[in-house]
Amino acid sequence: MSKFDFDLLVIGAGSGGVRAARTAAGQGVKVGIIEDRYWGGTCVNVGCVPKKLYSYAAHFADDFADAAGYGWTLNKPEFNWPTLRDNRAAEILRLNGIYNNLLENSGVKRIEGRGKILTPNSVEVGNQTYTAERLLIATGSWPFIPEFPGSEHCITSNEIFDLPEFPKRFLVYGGGYIAVEFASIFNGLGAETHLVYRGEKPLRGFDEEVRDFVQKEITNSGVQMQLTCEITKIEKQATGLVVSLSDGRTIEVDQVLSATGRRGNVENLGLENVGLEVDKNGELSVDSSFCTQVPSIYALGDIVGGPQLTPVALAEAMVLVHNLYSGQEPRQMDYNNIATAVFCHPNIGTVGLSEEEARKEYPAIRVYSTNFKPMRNTLSGNTGRVLMKLVVEDATDKVVGCHVVGADAGELIQGIGIAVKAGLTKADFDATIGIHPTSAEELVTMRSLTRN
Repeated sequence: MSKFDFDLLVIGAGSGGVRAARTAAGQGVKVGIIEDRYWGGTCVNVGCVPKKLYSYAAHFADDFADAAGYGWTLNKPEFNWPTLRDNRAAEILRLNGIYNNLLENSGVKRIEGRGKILTPNSVEVGNQTYTAERLLIATGSWPFIPEFPGSEHCITSNEIFDLPEFPKRFLVYGGGYIAVEFASIFNGLGAETHLVYRGEKPLRGFDEEVRDFVQKEITNSGVQMQLTCEITKIEKQATGLVVSLSDGRTIEVDQVLSATGRRGNVENLGLENVGLEVDKNGELSVDSSFCTQVPSIYALGDIVGGPQLTPVALAEAMVLVHNLYSGQEPRQMDYNNIATAVFCHPNIGTVGLSEEEARKEYPAIRVYSTNFKPMRNTLSGNTGRVLMKLVVEDATDKVVGCHVVGADAGELIQGIGIAVKAGLTKADFDATIGIHPTSAEELVTMRSLTRN
């Protein structure tokens, strides 16, 4: 009989933690999981899922406007924030219940409260101490707000979904994908929307042609870009929040969302008790088996850096459990060619290397790109355009990157992700018969070289 309460004790019930707990329990491992806030983690509660629901809501304004060109006459549509907010809350509550049932039906013991590591094999929750042969830290990441006078008036993505009133004047601080997504969402819902970012253009790290295209499309949609500047202070006044910028201007708004990055969620986790240290981003270092410097303590998901994506945490959990409990040949996580999407308006779908990354990695590349008005916009008068781009290694003809900006790009890129992961060539793409008339057929009909 084991001297421990559990074989595996997971701290954090997000995507990675829940998947690891359930999969391990399915192999006969005695598992406990600890969570103090969000069962299902950031993604389900204050991340991917509610954000996508709000993104859907924000698209309807364009749909209503486009309908006129197709013969529809509509009364002036009215948006009701409480309806969206409360329907979203009910859906998240439903999903929480599903997560709880999945864990309980798997035989995993659910433990409510903040887990604090005491020793390499014990965790304190409230006034109770639990022991385990192995600990798994899967506490994810937490929004970061930079310090400046009045920064306490900012909210984060944790609070944005439950605002009591809709902000008619909205400002997003940051230039990453979360910032761009929420700027698009609130602009689409009808708010006067500003995006303040210190760089020359948002979405650092993405393909440069994609960045330029998205910036132009989002600006055309009505988002007011305040670039190459930072917030120096925020003052609360009777009429709203007065935001001072580093270039001397001020903007008065009703709400400021700080989307300036995330840090590892390690507060009160007790890492100091076992000698574990985090880097400047609050992230833990692990080896290829997700083991920390303490042999009995493992970590995965956002807290170990890497792509902060739910499917990545799920895949890491599967590799971890396989290596610990299957008794089979160890596996390693493959982070190459992970398809991802940004749910701004228009959507971005991307897999593989950007043009800039490919130029650094290969002696010679070919780039094929096209920028066009999609068929849907021909009768509506909508000025939105689509960008599609393939990056090809010249020597092997392999497609090493694909980038799509346009409606439902996130849906489209999954299939292309399979092709890029499989190492298909430009000739394979060219030999594929397109589906006509669709925007997606452009990916298999691009023959003219844009540049090399």
